[in-house]
Amino acid sequence: MNPPFRITLAQLNPTVGDIAGNITRMHEAAQRAYAEGASLVVFPELSLTGYYPGDLLDEARFLDRVEQGLAELLSLTRTTPGLHWVVGTPLRREAPGKPLQNCLVVMADGAIKLRYAKQLLPTYNIFDERRHFEPGPDVARVLRVGGMQVGFLICEDGWNDTGKDYAVNPFERLADAVPDLVVTINASPSSLGKQAVRRQLFEAASARHQLPLVYVNQVGGQDQIIYDGFSFAVDPAAGVVFEAEGFDEAVHTLGFTDGRFTDAQGSELPVVTNEPLPPMEFYRRQIVLGLRDYARRCGFSKVVVGSSGGIDSALTLALAAEALGPENVVGITMPSKFSSAGSVDDSVILCRNLGLRLIEHPIRNLVAAYGEGFETAFDAPLQGLTLENLQARVRGTILMEYSNAFGHLLLTTGNKSEISVGYCTLYGDTNGGLGLIGDLYKTEVFDLCRHLNARAGRELIPCAIIDKEPSAELAPGQRDTDSLPPYPVLDAILKQLIEGDRLGGEERETVVREFAHHQASVDGRALIARIKRMIARNEYKRRQAPPILRLRGRAFGSGRQMPIAATYDF
Repeated sequence: MNPPFRITLAQLNPTVGDIAGNITRMHEAAQRAYAEGASLVVFPELSLTGYYPGDLLDEARFLDRVEQGLAELLSLTRTTPGLHWVVGTPLRREAPGKPLQNCLVVMADGAIKLRYAKQLLPTYNIFDERRHFEPGPDVARVLRVGGMQVGFLICEDGWNDTGKDYAVNPFERLADAVPDLVVTINASPSSLGKQAVRRQLFEAASARHQLPLVYVNQVGGQDQIIYDGFSFAVDPAAGVVFEAEGFDEAVHTLGFTDGRFTDAQGSELPVVTNEPLPPMEFYRRQIVLGLRDYARRCGFSKVVVGSSGGIDSALTLALAAEALGPENVVGITMPSKFSSAGSVDDSVILCRNLGLRLIEHPIRNLVAAYGEGFETAFDAPLQGLTLENLQARVRGTILMEYSNAFGHLLLTTGNKSEISVGYCTLYGDTNGGLGLIGDLYKTEVFDLCRHLNARAGRELIPCAIIDKEPSAELAPGQRDTDSLPPYPVLDAILKQLIEGDRLGGEERETVVREFAHHQASVDGRALIARIKRMIARNEYKRRQAPPILRLRGRAFGSGRQMPIAATYDF
């Protein structure tokens, strides 16, 4: 009689390139799985290297280290007799085409029991797998483990069951092999609404083929991309019957008997809620994890932010304080002759509420000295846009001085609305190592500030900051609406122009309706054309800006690759 079949979902946070560290994480999870009597422990896609290694895959020494790491893992499987480890790794190949494949390897008792190469290689949006990998053959791979026939897929292979995106459907091919259980390993990046999309897609595929499945996802931040975890198990009749927590590592052992999932002891699983995270809570958790991992992996423990007294810097400071602790966040206020007393006072109250240090470094005299030098050298006064941009650049220089002197990571504070239309100063407020809110539209910045206050049950971010009219305060009486349409109008147009069909649900319906309203009038069409031109002509700024954490379906960076020197006449 076969022992009870248990499967451990190891939702880990690997670091790209840290082969030794990733092996340690996998070994610890496997030991736990073994102690809980599991037959199978499943790790995420490319768990050995972390996803995505990029052009490290072109380095021979890196690939040698991957092979050494695979040998280490193979040896470690002897410490867990009978337990099958499902590991994601690149493997070399000898044939025409790309020299590597994105593979799943099943190992047990010091031997490789199965290899499977990913068939569908995403090369769109933020993905570029065809750059390095050759697709695997159109074959199903099934392995008998503990009396169960287990079939295997890798991420994108399971996303084409509707047949819309690729000519090949690996899920259908696997269903023909009639496994008892499907295991899919994943590195599925997180964005607004993605958790619900995954559930719906795999629930539909499981029901169509009448196949139970487990979906194991990576978690953690890697450069701009964040992986949210939320690994799950699907019953063909009941849908998602188990879901791991999001935005954190998690190791869970499930039972699987007579085609049904149970807990490790064979008891019925608690009911899974069908409600994904609300948007503002999703944004909060995504940004906090993204900053935490980015700072840690880049060797920073502290950050610095320019505190203008405005809403963007306030939100950035609040999120940084949550991610790293207020003792590791420094704000610097840099008033000029155009700064209102209220802005400085608001910065003081904000930083007091957050419990972090605020330093004042006025720039009035520095700007005046630049003005004198400019007029002496060029026989013209320093004024207008040149003077406005100079103030931003002086502030950016001071922030970089502090970063260099004290080892803090500088966080830039631009939001998606302003970055889209170039309402920012290159080498000024675009300075920094990471942007936390660069994928949030301005209207979402307001909403997230209110959410943080509601969640805290007090004013973390003073209402005076939230309620004040947005202004760069670089000229007398300046307001954002002097240069831009009201943010609700601007954001609706930007969402349609930048994200379009990638928007989901109610947001998509609202944006389409509002965009159509503008298209129906001469003034509205002129406004749309103006915003299109602003987006296009500021591509050069975005190309030089720091990376921003991806929150939505289409973010600036690798997810939107547009030429700089081009004519946009559409």
